[in-house]
Parts: sequence; structure tokens; C-alpha cells
Amino acid sequence: MELQINGETYEIDEAYQSGVLLWVLRDNLGLIGTRFGCGAGYCGSCTVHVDGEATRSCITAVNNAVGKEIRTVEGLASAEGELHPVQQAFIDKQVPQCAWCMSGQMMTAAAFLEQSSNPSEEEIVEAMKDNYCRCGCYVRIKEAVVSAAEVMAASKTEEVA
Repeated sequence: MELQINGETYEIDEAYQSGVLLWVLRDNLGLIGTRFGCGAGYCGSCTVHVDGEATRSCITAVNNAVGKEIRTVEGLASAEGELHPVQQAFIDKQVPQCAWCMSGQMMTAAAFLEQSSNPSEEEIVEAMKDNYCRCGCYVRIKEAVVSAAEVMAASKTEEVA
């Protein structure tokens, strides 16, 4: 079985084909930026993109990801190594404390911002509400998403001009 992850094709070992996507990413492919949190799809630490949608990899069967484009936090930056605006904003706003949830937070934010070009703070809070941060960094998370939204909107404006 083959999976498309971060623009590359990976052959998945038969032993992993009946499992969940999280463990294939971490154990089989070494993409450890995707974190194990609750294991039940609640906390959001394991969030990846599947065909552009924020998806909880701890409850997504590998078979359901076949033929779809998967993006992990390792694939969020450009091929040239330029950080995604969400990643840069999380650094600039000094969001992480323990950082366990941060890859999931960034993946949720990136998927949301790719669909919503000019979100209000209320829309950002709503989009991020199902990602938990045990350290309570929610204010900084919101500030980072607001900042990334501004950068992404400015970038789109420059592309049109």
C-alpha cells in the first residue's frame, strides 16, 4: 500500500496497514512531529492534513488515507525550507511552553487559514477550540493565528497585484 505524505510516496509495510495513521507516521516513517496525545481524537495533538482537512491521525485508519494527500508538520514549510506563516507566527509570538500540542495546533490553524482568508478573532477561537493545550497558551495561540492570517492575507494580495 502506498501513501502520499508531504509530496512523497511511501510504501507502507503490511504490518501497519490495518492500524491508524498516527503510528504509521511515527513508527514506520519516523515523522515524529505528529504527537500522540489522548489516542481518542479529542485533544488534537495528532492533527495532520488529509486532502487539506485537519484530521485526527490517532483515529484515522490507514486504509482511509490511501489515495489522499497527507501533510504533517514536517511538510508545512516550503520545499526550500521557508517556514509556513503559521510556524513563523508561533515562533514570533513565543507560543510553545511544553510544546506537546503545538504541531497539532499549527496544523489545525494552517488548514483553517487556507480556507478562511480574513477570519475574525471569534472565528479563530471557534476553529481552534477543539485543540487542547495543557499549559494554557490559548491567548498566545490566538495571537499567533491572527498574525499568520494577516501575513497570509498580505501574501495573497501581493500575488494578485
